[in-house]
Amino acid sequence: MARKAVFVLAIAVVLVAVGYALAAFVPRWWAQWIGTRVDGKLTAGTVWGLFLGVVFTFVPLLIVWQAIARRWIKGVWIAVLVGVGILLALPNLMTLSIVIGTSDGAHAGERILDVDGPGFRAATLWGVIIAVALILGLAWLTSSNRHRGQRVRDLSAEVSRRNEAERARERPEDVGGSPA
Repeated sequence: MARKAVFVLAIAVVLVAVGYALAAFVPRWWAQWIGTRVDGKLTAGTVWGLFLGVVFTFVPLLIVWQAIARRWIKGVWIAVLVGVGILLALPNLMTLSIVIGTSDGAHAGERILDVDGPGFRAATLWGVIIAVALILGLAWLTSSNRHRGQRVRDLSAEVSRRNEAERARERPEDVGGSPA
């Protein structure tokens, strides 16, 4: 029991240390990566922000939605697809770590983006909003099409029943058997 406790404690210490290291490194690295591509140009920052915001929000949300909505995906595969969705959302999560982060790395990332990546953060936010609106619209369209398809099937079955009843009224001998 003590061996397990020490092992769990060691894992927790390692995870906390890795978390602190990543909090110091990732925001700076991501801001420099964006800053290199944007190179201080507002138009480039807006384009990169919109692109990363839309693509890396829409695709992960679509994957997670399909993983949850599809009844044939079960068990561990749902977790795998949700994990893939989270991995694909990493560019937006790294930007979010800069925007709402309180570490020195996040503050350094903010300063880097202020100088080398103007417009990137706001455009990323707009890209995320657009992607969420697209997913919600797609979900609404899918739901309305499903309901419309069910309504068409119900109406088709009703027409078939009415046609059968009308044919039965036209030929009463078929209903009761052969006449005597």
